[in-house]
Order: sequence, then structure tokens, then C-alpha cells
Amino acid sequence: MFKLEVPRIQLQEYRDTGAFYLVKLGRIPRGNPLAHFLVDEILSASKMLSKFREIIKEEVKEIKGIDVSVEKEKPGSPAVTLLIRNPEEISVDIILALESKGSWPVSTKEGLPIKNWLGTKVRTNLRREPFYLVPKNAKVGNGFQGKTWRLSFSHTEKYILNNHGIEKTCCESAGVKCCRKDCLKLMKYLLEQLKKEYEELDAFCSYHVKTAIFHMWTEKPQDSQWDPKHLSTCFDDFLTFFAECLRTETLMHYFIPKFNLFSQELIDQNSKEFLSTRIEYERNNGFPIFDKF
Repeated sequence: MFKLEVPRIQLQEYRDTGAFYLVKLGRIPRGNPLAHFLVDEILSASKMLSKFREIIKEEVKEIKGIDVSVEKEKPGSPAVTLLIRNPEEISVDIILALESKGSWPVSTKEGLPIKNWLGTKVRTNLRREPFYLVPKNAKVGNGFQGKTWRLSFSHTEKYILNNHGIEKTCCESAGVKCCRKDCLKLMKYLLEQLKKEYEELDAFCSYHVKTAIFHMWTEKPQDSQWDPKHLSTCFDDFLTFFAECLRTETLMHYFIPKFNLFSQELIDQNSKEFLSTRIEYERNNGFPIFDKF
């Protein structure tokens, strides 16, 4: 994440999504380079992302001794992706992010439900951290609203992943181990392999898996509920939970409770039913797709 601090911004929620916003700058000093990206006083996400991509392309041209290129832009994606062959092929996403040290938006007030798991104090401290906006545009029909920015909580998600136990020493060298992250890795890998096989699953991504597991960890906060000896059972329980999210077309954003990641607007019903069917097939047949690639 490439962070750009922007003091005194004004946010206007886009279409009651809770996740997407139009950004207005406060007082703009003369000569402020951000003025170039204003469209009717709104800071255009698409214009800033285009310039960011241009800068990265120019920098990549100067790299010697490494085979690196910039991947073609993906509509709606906030990332500039570098493809590095050294000698294996590696993709690296670089994401421009506006950093605000103001209060988190109202739409997040009931989000981050970790009080009964990581504790009220941890939640309060996390919400005192800056929040970020990335140039991910809101979907409008078959296109995108280029001015919009989306809230990002990747820094908070990273903290949760690294401090996931109700006991502070969970998974530390001297602490008791759990299988929370193993379940996450297995599910991410399953989705990754299925996406390689079926283009019908293009709308799904690892963020859906991460969001679902956060909700699962919230429902089962005790470290003993994630005993590594019971990894297969825990993973099966997670598959059941994820399948129910697909069936009900409901996966609420972990930080923005009114934003449904599995809404009809974002992912059509046929895609959700198809993924549910593929997961059930893998589950009933010992996950043959794990041996394909």
C-alpha cells in the first residue's frame, strides 16, 4: 500500500453503500498537486489511479537486471500489478491509498465486532488508527463510477490475523497453537484452485474468504474451539458457514455491517449457486482439485 496522507477531507457517502465515498478536500494550498485531480470539487479516484499507473510504468522502465512489467489494467481494480519473472512468475499489487487520521465514518460504528473475542480495549485502540480510502470504484450497472473511493481496513485486518487469539500468547513460540489461520489458508487455496478451473467464479476473491472467517472467529472466540487436532472438523464447519452465506446471499462486510458482499448487485445468484455446488462436490469427494495443479 502506497499511503498518501490527506488532512481535512470531507466524505460524502455514495448511494448509502457505507463502503464507497466521494472525497472533497478542505482548504487547498496554492500549488497543491492534488488540485489536478479535482472534478467539480471531487477528488477523482480514476484520475489519480491513472496517474499513479503512469508513474509506476515510468519507474519500471528504469529497472535493470530483472524481468518486470506492469499488467494490463483490470476494470474496477484499485491495484497496479507488477509481474516479476525471477525466474518464477510473481504478481505484486501496489495500491494507492488516501490516509485520513480523522474519526472513522459512521457506517463503521457497529462494525469490527471483536468485543467478546479480542476485547473492547483492542477495538477502541484499532478505531483510533487512521482509516484508508483506495481507488476502487463503485459498480454502476455494467460500468463504474470513476470518482468514488472505497474504505480499506487492510491494516486492521493484518493486526487481527497476527493477534487472533483470545489468549495473547496464542500461536507464539511459548503459547498454545490454534488452527484458525490454517482454515483460512485451506479455504483460500480451495477458492484459488476452483477459480483456475471455472471462469464462472471470476466474481469471487480471497477477500470473501477472509471476511467469512473473521465472522466465524467472532462466533467461536475461544482458542480451544480451534484446536489443531481438530483441523478437519474446523475446516468442515467453515465450509458449512461459507455455504450458508452463499445460500442466503449474505456476507456482511466485517467493518461496514450494512454492506453485503454477496448482494445481487455485486455477484449474481447463478455464480453463488455454482460455487456452492463446486464446494459441495469437493467436500464429498475428498477435494480432488487439490491434486490437479
